[in-house]
Amino acid sequence: MLLGKPPAGKRWPRGQKFTLSASGAAAEEDYRVAVTSSRASGRAALDSALAAWAATRGLAPADGVVLSELNGKRLGLAALCESLEPAGIVADEVRAAIGRLVAAGVVDPLPPPSRAADQRVL
Repeated sequence: MLLGKPPAGKRWPRGQKFTLSASGAAAEEDYRVAVTSSRASGRAALDSALAAWAATRGLAPADGVVLSELNGKRLGLAALCESLEPAGIVADEVRAAIGRLVAAGVVDPLPPPSRAADQRVL
């Protein structure tokens, strides 16, 4: 599932966590529908459905796996990498996917805990 070398992108602070945005929840649902509806039709149909899903959002087809992993969760890069490693998705691919997902507005970086606490005081 190697997508090539990720582009030089944003470096996230240590401990940065991510979650789905409102449009990310819809995109993740569309991803699940694309996977389940094409599952019985074979690999070519799945690849075509995922390519169509990704093209409308400016993403890579494999980004849906990362998006699904974030569904209902707040995870950092380390946790994402650990949970996706058994699927053969390496850390560089996860980081590249997060960059694309954030740029597309379907994943939001969460404020650091100390910053969130400061905002509650105000």
